Amino acid sequence: MSDAAVLIVGCGDIGMRVARLLQKSGARVTGLVRSSESAAALHAQGLDAQTIDLDSPTLTLPAADRVFWFAPPPTQGEHDPRLRRGLAALRSRLPRRFVYISTSGVYGDCDGRWIDEDEPLKPQSERGKRRLDAERALDEFGGQTRCEVVVLRVPGIYGPGRLPIERLRRQLPVVQESECPWTNRIHSEDLAAVALAAMDRGCAGAAYNVADGQPTTMTDYFSQSARLLGMPEPPRITLAEARMQLTPALLSFLEESKRLLTTRMHADLRVNLRYPNLAAGLRSCLE
Repeated sequence: MSDAAVLIVGCGDIGMRVARLLQKSGARVTGLVRSSESAAALHAQGLDAQTIDLDSPTLTLPAADRVFWFAPPPTQGEHDPRLRRGLAALRSRLPRRFVYISTSGVYGDCDGRWIDEDEPLKPQSERGKRRLDAERALDEFGGQTRCEVVVLRVPGIYGPGRLPIERLRRQLPVVQESECPWTNRIHSEDLAAVALAAMDRGCAGAAYNVADGQPTTMTDYFSQSARLLGMPEPPRITLAEARMQLTPALLSFLEESKRLLTTRMHADLRVNLRYPNLAAGLRSCLE
């Protein structure tokens, strides 16, 4: 990707990691962020940064050969007008490749089954429905233009600076293991490497499950994190009790259970994950 013009829309934690990898290859990277504070953080890393309002009706985007779209949808509703506005802005100066981070929530609840990318998309939460709307917009965009679009369906992200320290400190309860649904996750460093591989080697029009391939449960994640941090493990409650005590946002994760197959990711993108399981990944967070 040497000397390519690369645009990272929504250049937060994952975007910064991708940008650092791109710097090593000699790419010209511009990160788009919402605030001047975020722009200053990018400048401190030697990156070109611009502040931008993705909700502006007159949105314009810098020209780039390759675009990573990491900006989230709006927090409400079932559509992503933010991405659709961005795609409209790109039509005048079309990028060659476009990588989008979606969510495994587009599959909805799969009763704990192992699923691949051919699983029907039936999101239950508004969060998942917004991402499905974005995927449909990208499918249409790729079909109407010469831009090659690659979608990454990503579950929970963990890594340095992302551990649930405050939740553990407050001793918020978790669902007892016997009732807890299957969840999947990926380390932030591995996600950045996969995003870069998707830009280089992903098949145009393809979607990829991105996970370490070792699903556990949310309760296991919080328990392992607590042990790692030397904090008390969270109290356990029943699923019925959780439905009365937890927020709707947390409950939406407990209503979905699936295990992600990542065969396509490994075959097409040829990535070797640094953190192939939760135990290895959590240890890295304190190094």
